[in-house]
Amino acid sequence: MDVALYQPDIPQNTAAILRTARCFNAAVHIVGPAAFDLSDRAVRRAGLDYAARATLVRHSNWTSFLDAIGTRRTVLFTTRASTFVTEFAFEADDILLFGQESAGVPDDVHAAAGATVRIPMAADTRSLNLAVSVGIGLIEGLRSSATIQLKGLA
Repeated sequence: MDVALYQPDIPQNTAAILRTARCFNAAVHIVGPAAFDLSDRAVRRAGLDYAARATLVRHSNWTSFLDAIGTRRTVLFTTRASTFVTEFAFEADDILLFGQESAGVPDDVHAAAGATVRIPMAADTRSLNLAVSVGIGLIEGLRSSATIQLKGLA
């Protein structure tokens, strides 16, 4: 199971996501363009030594990302979804897709997703931090895919 970030805006979030993904042996795909240089000091600082050891795959745009992943299913996390992440049947090879912090994903990317899910939240709230959302999504995806892929983790 991997994570994909669509045109991320905030380097500190991306660094935290790299760190989280590394802890669960997941690759992070950056679907460009990102709003910052991935070698930015903020990414290195927030990611600590985990970011340097994380698997980072860069794609210049949405089309190159789709070409690279082939038939793997993308599961888009969006507040527009009707299915809760806790009710969804993840597969071990899924790619968990998250949109920009400022704008989510455009309609064509939304329409191209293999599935959409949302994280349940209190009715009077509108969103979680992206790095927090990725952590929730990744552990729930791993747990529910029945492969949990936590072998070799302490």
